[in-house]
Amino acid sequence: MNMTAASSTIDISFSISGDDLQGILKQAESKKSAIVTYITSSGYSKNDIKIENIKVNDRQKYYDYEWVEGKRVQVKIDRYSVNQRLSIKSDDVKETENKASKIELALINKDLTADVSSNYIFPELNSIKPLLIAESTKNARIAGEQFANDSQAKLGKIKTASQGQITIAGQYYYEENGDGSNEKPKEPYLQKARVVSTIVFFLE
Repeated sequence: MNMTAASSTIDISFSISGDDLQGILKQAESKKSAIVTYITSSGYSKNDIKIENIKVNDRQKYYDYEWVEGKRVQVKIDRYSVNQRLSIKSDDVKETENKASKIELALINKDLTADVSSNYIFPELNSIKPLLIAESTKNARIAGEQFANDSQAKLGKIKTASQGQITIAGQYYYEENGDGSNEKPKEPYLQKARVVSTIVFFLE
């Protein structure tokens, strides 16, 4: 059974490093403002943009060591790094990938290079569980009727039934095809929910 994402986000993140903390904080704020300006000018609402708190990492040192041609060499490193993350909410899940690619390219052209990715929010499994079990039972009955016909019998009522674990295959999962190969689904906004049910029918 296919599950379509209920909503999605376009996530934008970048980092800046240096030794002058106040200086890189100002750079990060300027870059964030420029990105937000572009996003809103492209038709997105400010209400759909979530800006997370900036994260500061202090290495507490300016030098580190690396092995170069078998020798331990001291190298200069930036003491501070700051990370900023923004996300844009989108209900048009089928177009999220295209929109993310467009934003990424535009930011590069504006010298605002950032990591741009898509994230999808799917319905809770409990919300589709009744439909999933109903579909599983329907498929079991179809298979049972075929077996009964081949046996020149009539399919009766359900004798026993047990439900197995629900499994998910989607953007971050690989599923095995009939030829034994593994293929990643092409539509990241889709997940496939599966349940293996064991149903025993009476034959009349």
